[in-house]
Amino acid sequence: MTRLSLAKARAVASRHPDSWVIGSDQAAVLLDAFQQQRILGKPGTQARCIEQLRSCSGRTVAYLTGVAVVQGSDGRAFEFVDTTRVTFRTLDESTIERYVVRESPLDCAGGFKSEGLGISLCASIDSDDPSALIGLPLIRLCEVLRRVGFPIP
Repeated sequence: MTRLSLAKARAVASRHPDSWVIGSDQAAVLLDAFQQQRILGKPGTQARCIEQLRSCSGRTVAYLTGVAVVQGSDGRAFEFVDTTRVTFRTLDESTIERYVVRESPLDCAGGFKSEGLGISLCASIDSDDPSALIGLPLIRLCEVLRRVGFPIP
């Protein structure tokens, strides 16, 4: 999961060698009926978003957030993955459609964002870091930044 976040951070760090750079990426993972992992990417269209949310209805989805902190000049890198589990309530078709039209979460993993109306789709959220679900687990990130010398706070 950290492969993309590391690639993003290294791409920026190569242009800013005196800087520390943070890269992050998130994927939603759903177990299908055969207990096989199904990755739910960014839906891109309303139809795909509705399909993804339909598949999440009444189920638990793991949101994996990979983070990489990279130093440009020497290439030092610190990486971690945060897992947040979201259990969706049972969603009827009109609820899903209303949510997608109002929130337009087409660029969000699994077609869901908790920081808006998406929270109303949840039965529960299990996480060590409530900021992780919005794409950047700040508790663990602050730990890494302190480790490399940033005085936070």
